[in-house]
Amino acid sequence: MESLSWVLEGQVATVLIQRPPANALASGLIREIDLVLDELETNKDVRVILLKGEGRFFSAGADIKEFTTIESGEEFSKLAKRGQDVFERMENFPKPIIAAIHGAALGGGLELAMGCHIRLVSENAKLGLPELQLGLVPGFAGSQRLPKLVGRAKAAEMLLTSEPISGTEAVQWGLANKAYPEDQLFDKAKEMAEKIAKKSPGAMKAAIDLLSYTKDDRFYEGVKKESDLFGEVFVSADAKEGISAFVEKREPHFKG
Repeated sequence: MESLSWVLEGQVATVLIQRPPANALASGLIREIDLVLDELETNKDVRVILLKGEGRFFSAGADIKEFTTIESGEEFSKLAKRGQDVFERMENFPKPIIAAIHGAALGGGLELAMGCHIRLVSENAKLGLPELQLGLVPGFAGSQRLPKLVGRAKAAEMLLTSEPISGTEAVQWGLANKAYPEDQLFDKAKEMAEKIAKKSPGAMKAAIDLLSYTKDDRFYEGVKKESDLFGEVFVSADAKEGISAFVEKREPHFKG
């Protein structure tokens, strides 16, 4: 694999995102996450998965340059659906997945983190969904998971302003479980993973199954609508302007 590696220590598999400089969430990385899940699901030695990023960030967003290679809204919707399917698999995975977030989890990076069962953050991490800054909307179920975690009003604020919140704020808002100084984050995450790994695998799987019942049919309808609108918005002139402005590192000028 080009962008992921994992090691097993005790009963905890630590999965490392290795796609410098920002660990951007490209379609290839999403495929690799799915392949790693195949390996870890059948490995009886693995009881808990710890996901983290190498370098400065957990994942600072989707790969915007990859977006410039996509030619149609339909193709863009298919990209969204693939990401949605993998992150849904993560949320229903029979083994607990803990995200240890440092630096930034933005856009697709935050959507990846929201697919995990538990999120631990550094106090100074930045978490957000800045897609509207590019004339886009979230595409990997972020528009549906975020309100379930932080409430509709806070989700609206994060989406419409595109401003990230800190790791400390993320805990206060319900987006993350605990915040630590960055130099303590990975040790604390490993400590929690090892504590959870002592539980019965059957009981953990059952608990995760039960948590899945908190999502009703409206959630899945919303996820489907998100992928459709992801493609629709992508072919707009404003989206083209937003993506160009991002690549060119300038302020976008949206005309509606």
